[in-house]
Amino acid sequence: MTCGSELESRDVDGTIRRACTSCSFVHWGSYSIGVGALVIRDGKILLVRRAQEPGKGKWTNPGGYIEQLEAIQDTVEREVLEECGIQAIVKNVVALRDQPRSIHNLYVAFEMEYVSGDPVPDNVEVDAAGFFALEELDAMEVAGFTQWLVDVAFHGQSQGLAIDKDPVIPLGGYGLFRV
Repeated sequence: MTCGSELESRDVDGTIRRACTSCSFVHWGSYSIGVGALVIRDGKILLVRRAQEPGKGKWTNPGGYIEQLEAIQDTVEREVLEECGIQAIVKNVVALRDQPRSIHNLYVAFEMEYVSGDPVPDNVEVDAAGFFALEELDAMEVAGFTQWLVDVAFHGQSQGLAIDKDPVIPLGGYGLFRV
């Protein structure tokens, strides 16, 4: 992967991993990081209806996967704007989901502050969008994980991790969140 030589299976710290036969490259695994937005306006939560699999037809919170060179808070803000035309800014990290599988997935949920816009679906990833009261969700096909996130948004007991805008040690290029 680095020098172009063949990879072999090798024990690396007690785990069999693919490693280069010539250089120090080790394939540590396959990972993906998803982000999700919890945006509440006037006591209602922003949800979108999936127009694609997985979960086509189910209501979820807006979100997506981070890009290689994009800060995680920029990703979630962009995804909300792209999927439903809502401008919102990150306030806190309020939930994490760890899903170990063939591509290990970590999902980070953000409490976001509504800034502007009316929900309009992009008609690519989502075909409907809106702000909904808790009572309305009973009549909607809301994805199970999103139901859990809605509970976090409305009944969470913590303010979560906030962006550290003024760290005691300047660390350029880091996205820092703290209690």
